[in-house]
Amino acid sequence: MQSLPRTARERARAEITAEILQAGRRHLATEGAAGLSLRAIARELGMVSSAVYRYVASRDDLLTRLIIEAYDSLGAAAEAAEQPVPRADLAARWSAVCTAVRTWAIANPNEYALIYGSPVPGYVAPPDTIGPASRVSALLVQIMIDQHPGARPPSERPTSAGLAAALAPLRAVLPASVPDQAVQAGLMAWAGLFGVVSLEMFGQFTNVIAAGPRDRDAFFAECVARWADQLGIGHGLHY
Repeated sequence: MQSLPRTARERARAEITAEILQAGRRHLATEGAAGLSLRAIARELGMVSSAVYRYVASRDDLLTRLIIEAYDSLGAAAEAAEQPVPRADLAARWSAVCTAVRTWAIANPNEYALIYGSPVPGYVAPPDTIGPASRVSALLVQIMIDQHPGARPPSERPTSAGLAAALAPLRAVLPASVPDQAVQAGLMAWAGLFGVVSLEMFGQFTNVIAAGPRDRDAFFAECVARWADQLGIGHGLHY
């Protein structure tokens, strides 16, 4: 846990930094990530531009902080939804994570666009973002690891040549007991989850999926159940 600032100077610095980040979030809503400007934020806060740089080193530094905040917020929401579910109920854990991702995205559209929208020209995310960005996928990977031995395989289709090499980065953090078929199914489900949420968030379901909240909820629930089936953990999830 991060310690609280102890001195008056540290507290003042933390407060001003928080104001800058809050202003940055407001500018994301109006200007988008590519239009983020420290000068504009300084004007809004009644500060000279040079003063802002005492707290945030650059526009890219501000973007990184906002990105980490967004990933951590999403990760915390998913973890809070998944944690109370019984460990043996893999289908319910999967559903909890997927639903939490969509719920968070709908409640935080600007932050979702920041981390899953178009890349910001000229910005390269530093390694500091990797841990926060991995919080949701870590939950999904753990479900794959916890899959009980009696679960049916994700697919009877034999794996294609070259798949093992393609999956090498994820294989490095998974037990050998998780077969390549399961890893492939997990990646497909992960891509499907964020693909469906992104399509909804960026308006691509217009005239494709009915616009009522219950309609979108029903479509998403169907996706969640079918992804669980692909993973071989769909027992208990009903269409």
